[in-house]
Amino acid sequence: MTIQAHLVELERKHQTLEHELHEALVHLSTDDLQIVELKRRKLMVKDQIERLRHTGDTLH
Repeated sequence: MTIQAHLVELERKHQTLEHELHEALVHLSTDDLQIVELKRRKLMVKDQIERLRHTGDTLH
């Protein structure tokens, strides 16, 4: 998988997590731990995106 393809996949995953987090926050019955977990996963994906972008920049 190319760096660009991997970035696209990670960005899609980040967007999906953003949507899930939004839905969880809208529904008051959502467990706080679930919200924390979604935020943690979203941040991890964002960090992966940033590392990959940085790696791609150093390769050019």
